[in-house]
Amino acid sequence: MTPKLLAALLLLASGGALVWVLVRQAPLPAIGQAAADFALPDQNGAIHRLADYRGRWLVLYFYPRDDTPGCTREACSLRDDDRALHDLGAAVVGVSLDDSAAHRAFAAKHHLPFPLLADTGGRTAAAYGSLFALGPLKFAKRRTFIIAPDGRIAAVLARVDPARHGAEVIHTLQTLHGGR
Repeated sequence: MTPKLLAALLLLASGGALVWVLVRQAPLPAIGQAAADFALPDQNGAIHRLADYRGRWLVLYFYPRDDTPGCTREACSLRDDDRALHDLGAAVVGVSLDDSAAHRAFAAKHHLPFPLLADTGGRTAAAYGSLFALGPLKFAKRRTFIIAPDGRIAAVLARVDPARHGAEVIHTLQTLHGGR
């Protein structure tokens, strides 16, 4: 192996390690673990905390960006299944790194009946193992956490189909309720 080839391989390998370090994420919270606390503003500026949802099921869903095709399908799927989710005793809350003004426009445009929280610093997404960060590029990964009334993680949906998300969450909640 020539010194130039060896240097190129080392550079490539170190660059790969650098990229890995930059996109490395915190692990997902485990089932049964206490959900990470948060205090974030919604699209209207009201602060929401995990404790506000104590005593009921919480569907906390993270999504990359307001008003993009996949995120719109996901939000509208949850909107369309809002009655069934409510009947299962669940509140729905969306979280992205967009600000409250972007959330307000997105929620109004698509008539979303649930709060969208502005995690502009990404701290809550990181606490839930859902922050993607590559240098200055940051966004929330599409993941959903179903939090039990006692504040513990009851289910993690790490692979979400945006178009069927409402149905996936309903099925998961029904399973958690013992099939009802």
